[in-house]
Amino acid sequence: MKRTWKLTAGSVALISMIATGCSSGSSGGSNGEVLHLKWSTWGNPGELKRFYELTDQYNKDHPKVKWELVAVPNDGYEEKIITQLQGGTAPDAFYAGDATVVKLIANGSITELTSLIDNPSSPIKSSDFADGLWGGSKVGDKIYGVTVDCNPLVMYYNKKVLADAGITDDPQQLFESGEWNWKKLTEITGKLQAAGKYGLVLEDWSAPVYSWVTTNGGKVYDKEQGGKFIGDTDPKTVEAFQFLADNVKNKNFVFSGSLPKGQGPDAMFMSNQVGFGIAGRWWVPQFNANTALQYDIVPLPTNTGNKMESAGIPTAYMVMNKKTAHPDETYDFLSYFVSKEGQQFRLKGGNAVPSVSGVDDLVLDKNAQPAHAQYFLDAREIGYALWPSESGVPGASDVVKDNYDLLLLGKQDAATTLKKIAEGVNKKIEEAAAK
Repeated sequence: MKRTWKLTAGSVALISMIATGCSSGSSGGSNGEVLHLKWSTWGNPGELKRFYELTDQYNKDHPKVKWELVAVPNDGYEEKIITQLQGGTAPDAFYAGDATVVKLIANGSITELTSLIDNPSSPIKSSDFADGLWGGSKVGDKIYGVTVDCNPLVMYYNKKVLADAGITDDPQQLFESGEWNWKKLTEITGKLQAAGKYGLVLEDWSAPVYSWVTTNGGKVYDKEQGGKFIGDTDPKTVEAFQFLADNVKNKNFVFSGSLPKGQGPDAMFMSNQVGFGIAGRWWVPQFNANTALQYDIVPLPTNTGNKMESAGIPTAYMVMNKKTAHPDETYDFLSYFVSKEGQQFRLKGGNAVPSVSGVDDLVLDKNAQPAHAQYFLDAREIGYALWPSESGVPGASDVVKDNYDLLLLGKQDAATTLKKIAEGVNKKIEEAAAK
């Protein structure tokens, strides 16, 4: 399931009331007065609790500033931030998703951070972060946002479901021997389907969609053609979409959008109804809380002959309001938040993977599942954030999703799906370029 949190305005207010150390006030202060600064993000209740704790600790360690976290529900987050920026009431620092950061760079409302990061006194360096995580936050050599953490996609498998279906193939052994490929996945999910179980549940957001393409060695967008969508003419992309269409038709794979209401991939996995699921580390806390669940992870299967290929990495960025009255103090907080120390504070026992080097031990808990958590880190090193040519173009992702849904519902073949995506997305790209 995509890491999207259904946080309501009421839950934000409740969490704000129980949090300690957070106060409001306009930025400012002189003659030794305490500066009052604000930052914003979305998050689930558990995640926000850690954010409030970090804010409180930062304030204790920096008595001359007092930061206030203003949590915002995920639904409408981008619209609210953009409205605040236009009205001059935006926080000094805030989270921006992969699509949002591209828009904010284009309208000039966030600070370029390159010179700050390159300063010898900066607590973070660009080399601290995996190259594939910059996504739309980096334009050429210019940096406008820093990834807060990340969630490389891997494949989860339910050991009990496989065993109950009489499947003796072990995904770990298959991976180690170089045989964890699309052919094997089709074979195993076919056996699960014959045993009355779901093989693999597919979701329709960008990272897992394009991961099928890149694990086949395909190409979706072409920078040399102005970011144009070329998947409809790339043989490997066509092959990937046909592979998905064939497996949906054979019922080895099932589209999450066709499931009964209230049935999600994670819940079905925990109730031993499905053998495989694709997700980042956000499934780990709830899975580990279910002590009866027997599961592990493995990299996504490939169709290139290589053991492992690059796959999508959902992430978000911390950015700085260009109009903040206190850029030095704001950068100090931003850099701490994304630093080794900040991520260690935020992610202990958490549901994401560090984006900064030096704290990988947070993921490698020897006393908890999954046993092969190292694959999260391996996937981080070769994976990629969403392409700016799609995430930064209004309506482009909707074109992809709408047509991909039709493919997974069996209402549109692979060639037609890619043709319509290319036509729709490229039109959106042209319209955006003309503005």
